[in-house]
Amino acid sequence: MQTLSELGLAVAQRRKSLGLKQADVATLAGVAAESLSRFERGRSAEFGSRKLLAVLAVLDAELSVTATGHAGNLDSLRQERAAATLPGSAAHAGTGGAV
Repeated sequence: MQTLSELGLAVAQRRKSLGLKQADVATLAGVAAESLSRFERGRSAEFGSRKLLAVLAVLDAELSVTATGHAGNLDSLRQERAAATLPGSAAHAGTGGAV
């Protein structure tokens, strides 16, 4: 992920996967519920590192740093898929055209 909005979305997905309410996570992390709400919805210009680490601790999650270009992104995955489905490409020939 490369933006604060993407990070907020990932936090929201983790929280929901655990069946936790936003207000409960905010309380346990010691952050304002409105602040967490804005962060998860990508409506926050900033979300401090202490807040983020507190929320991640409540969600039993951690932040991982990956060098740019090693994790891929949606655009590069779409380009790879498009290249693989072009007629005459090795990937296309091996799949019988199925994607």
